[in-house]
Amino acid sequence: MHSTQHRSAIVMLAPATGLLAVFIIIPMLLTIWLSFQNWSTQTGFETATFVGVQNFIDIFANNSVGRDFKAALVNTALYTVGSVAIILPLSVLLGLLVHQKIAPGGVFLRTVLFSTYMVPMIAVALVFSKLYSPTEGPLNQILGWVGIPPQTWLSAPQTALFSIVLLNVWQQVGYFTVLVVAGLTQIPDSLYEAARIDGANPIQRFFSITLPLLGNTLLFSSVIAIINAVQVFEPVALITQGGPVNATNVLTYHIRRVGIERAQGGLGSAMAVTLMLALIVAIALLFAFARSREAKSA
Repeated sequence: MHSTQHRSAIVMLAPATGLLAVFIIIPMLLTIWLSFQNWSTQTGFETATFVGVQNFIDIFANNSVGRDFKAALVNTALYTVGSVAIILPLSVLLGLLVHQKIAPGGVFLRTVLFSTYMVPMIAVALVFSKLYSPTEGPLNQILGWVGIPPQTWLSAPQTALFSIVLLNVWQQVGYFTVLVVAGLTQIPDSLYEAARIDGANPIQRFFSITLPLLGNTLLFSSVIAIINAVQVFEPVALITQGGPVNATNVLTYHIRRVGIERAQGGLGSAMAVTLMLALIVAIALLFAFARSREAKSA
């Protein structure tokens, strides 16, 4: 009986395991293998020649290849930090407004917020490219009504990356707001009632009850937000093409430039592996920080 159940479980898991291997594990292992090869994407894999860690040395070297890679890595880090730093607090604020019925039409507002996440990024990028237009964009027209001169949102290195961050925030914040609302529904009302009886004001209740009990939700949201931010590609490819002056040249777009446009597959794979390792380290540090906070509060 036990062996029959075991075989049935294997049969049921086999399709999912096969798809996981074909579409995730095998491409990942292939990318890692190519990162140690000198290979052109215009040729077959049989032309790859082993060069050891030379590709990794090149991308961190003090030359044009290394400088471009490190600049793209910094842009990606700034984009990720900026996105997460805006999305998480804003999602908590909107979640509180919806959950505590401070804003009217909570269900409708929740639906509207979540709908932004379902809009394809390509469509969002095209719309925001018009919103940011220096001559006919609505944003500059609104600024003109209050006496502020037109802003060069996407054409100035100082503001281009932040403009892409705002685009990402608009699309992502609704999804994370729904996650926060789901977390808020798990907090017993009796805790808030007891705090009110003890004389705690709303701010004290937020920091002593709401925020600590939202810890796991915010940790999950942080991980997803970081992964989503690191994968940014469409807005850069469609709107800025990495400009101006490489101000928005993030790693995913830079890897495409190197690996596809310049056909340097080995070099591009080394960059992709480095990005993957950096993402793993960032998430591991986030979990370690969360565990240390839990240990201190215990």
